[in-house]
Amino acid sequence: MLVIPSRPLSFISSFNFPLQQFCSKTIITCMDSSITNSAANNCSREPNKVVSSGEVGISVEEWRGWGPTSTVPSMVTQVIVDLNLLEENVDAHMVFRGNHGKLSGDFKVQEDKKHRAKYQSLSDSEQKLQFFSARQIACRVLGSRGYLCQKCWLASGDCMCSKLITCPLWNRVRFWLYMHPKDFLRQNNTGKLLWQVFGVQAATLCLYGIAEHEEMMWDALKLAGKDKVWCLYPNKNAPASSVKDSMAGLSFAHVENHPEADGTHSLNFVLIDGTWSNSGAMFSRLKERYKLMWGEEEIPCITLNAGASMMHKLRPQPSWDRTCTAAAAIGLLDELHDLPNFVSYGLDKQAKAIEDAVEVLLEALTARRLRMGRSITRKQRHNHDIV
Repeated sequence: MLVIPSRPLSFISSFNFPLQQFCSKTIITCMDSSITNSAANNCSREPNKVVSSGEVGISVEEWRGWGPTSTVPSMVTQVIVDLNLLEENVDAHMVFRGNHGKLSGDFKVQEDKKHRAKYQSLSDSEQKLQFFSARQIACRVLGSRGYLCQKCWLASGDCMCSKLITCPLWNRVRFWLYMHPKDFLRQNNTGKLLWQVFGVQAATLCLYGIAEHEEMMWDALKLAGKDKVWCLYPNKNAPASSVKDSMAGLSFAHVENHPEADGTHSLNFVLIDGTWSNSGAMFSRLKERYKLMWGEEEIPCITLNAGASMMHKLRPQPSWDRTCTAAAAIGLLDELHDLPNFVSYGLDKQAKAIEDAVEVLLEALTARRLRMGRSITRKQRHNHDIV
């Protein structure tokens, strides 16, 4: 929903919760035997290995500890049940390596055959998407237990939660982080910073392809009304509006003394949090649901005048003029603050809070890479896009 006249953006994609205590049957080891630092630092290095022996499922407490506000999605639960049943029926343990919930070893071979057969047996594209998303998410949660901090999604030895500073977001703004399953629990994801800083009610996670999440988001958007819904994405097929064009005429003087009870006065901004290659399908899905709900072909999109994020230093993007999810939120809040009708709501300070959080994340990721002997220089590509 971020349409920028000359600088198109893409979105790739603290309340300190205690680290969830997991079942003692889950064993975590680190494969790099040459490291002799503390156990915490050992397990912050990759590849990690998680061996599961009959974990029964995901509790609501654990699930919400990762960021969602919902109960555990039914299809995610079913995928975990199927994984546990398969583990009981084959002579192999459920093993995860790396930090993206990737199965490994003999169990991977068996599970790969089973999930491919299940996928092919599904009758329509919607069922296939929901199964794909649920499997991605279930494996990422199971493979991250005891390895990643639930709050900041970094390896426990690299946890940055103590350095994050929370800040209340003005209660007439609400962000929806529409996240692709492959970005869920990614250590360099920046969308997570929004709910870490603003809280989960001000910046709510909605996982792409998870029915319960998408219904929750669209129920809230319907309540707010179509005149209070925008998407930050570069829609090339419809005219885009700047922040000034979209917001200059709005006034909240008549509602400022009333508590936010039902969300009807909130401005809802949907940020697509996925790689550039995945974001097109995500945006199409938003458009389809918007048309189904309100009968209009195009969901309103806003143009931002944002530049490159500091995260470009570590994370390659298709070009320097595309930015991360957190930087898009920063740009939106800054541009809103520049409008006379929004200047009194402290949006500049709220933007600065996210900017500070991005810096904390960048420092944590940089320190991790240096410790692992990896390069901290962004890959040089698309140099013709650099201004």
